[in-house]
Amino acid sequence: MKKRYNKISVLIVLILMGFGLSSPAAAQNIKPAENNDFYDNVPFKELPFDSIEIAGEVTSPGRFQLKGLPLHQVMVREAVLNGTQTKFIGAYVYQGYSLFDILKDQILAKKNKDQFSSPIDLMIIIENKKGEKVIFSWGEVFYPTVLHRQIIGVKVAPIIPSSTGETWPLPANPKIVAANDLFSERNLDSPIKITVKSFPLAMATEKGKKPLYSPQIKIYIKSEEKGSLDKLPPNLLILNLPAVFFGRGQGFHGVNYFQGVPLRLLLEKYLGSQPINYRSAHLVIIGDDGYRAVYTASEIFNRNDNEETIICDRGQQNGGRFSLFSIGDFFSDRAVKAIKEIRFIE
Repeated sequence: MKKRYNKISVLIVLILMGFGLSSPAAAQNIKPAENNDFYDNVPFKELPFDSIEIAGEVTSPGRFQLKGLPLHQVMVREAVLNGTQTKFIGAYVYQGYSLFDILKDQILAKKNKDQFSSPIDLMIIIENKKGEKVIFSWGEVFYPTVLHRQIIGVKVAPIIPSSTGETWPLPANPKIVAANDLFSERNLDSPIKITVKSFPLAMATEKGKKPLYSPQIKIYIKSEEKGSLDKLPPNLLILNLPAVFFGRGQGFHGVNYFQGVPLRLLLEKYLGSQPINYRSAHLVIIGDDGYRAVYTASEIFNRNDNEETIICDRGQQNGGRFSLFSIGDFFSDRAVKAIKEIRFIE
């Protein structure tokens, strides 16, 4: 059913939003249609955007035209960090082009393909007109159960509380929207370039290594070894997560329960009191055979969906002692076994 608006009220609200003001009375006069959609009560503002540069480890770098791609919709409650405090920006519904759709037809030209052919050690670096950058991992774009959560927003509307009628200033430019992030540090204004890059640390892989085992995990923070882990701390939260375990290559691996400790809690003692750079900090998890996966800091420390990544103790069996499991991934490919190193990089 097409929504009918009080034309004068809509005009007043749009004018006030253009000045970044609120008008509870005007907002309340916008009558919702008789449906259950809370996100379509105000018209969208257009944020024109037609192309973006793609660079890095792809076979066809250059300008990529966005026309013809489907629009995906996300709802976000945007808040950012301001020192030790947080600042609420507003609640919005965005429509835009997903990073998944933009990159899905790009043929990869990995620099480290001879060492490691899997794309799970790739980073997606996005830059704006000011030279500011944010990082996404290839895994968080292409491997999760819920896709299209990272978009370039080209339409936006406020989500107005029905009782207060409060509204928020609308963005002036297209922006990267990371809908799974708790704090919207990666919501980057005016993106102009996407660069695909392999994790730069060179290491050999030994496919099919037996026995596959590492008795401990060495923890590196900004290239400095900060300690090691040979058992799970008894004082941390233990999660028991069920999963239908399914790999992109080998398919069904069984229905398993993964018991372990959230990775974010394990790493907190090594990171100290300095705030985490949610925009560009990232981790690489490395197995005894050289198998590795990249995660962004926001994936581990800055989620709004509580889908934890955990460290499990597999004991002395092949593929032990410690392994990784990410409950938010559809595929099991980033579940690194026999972890020997975790490197946290700014």
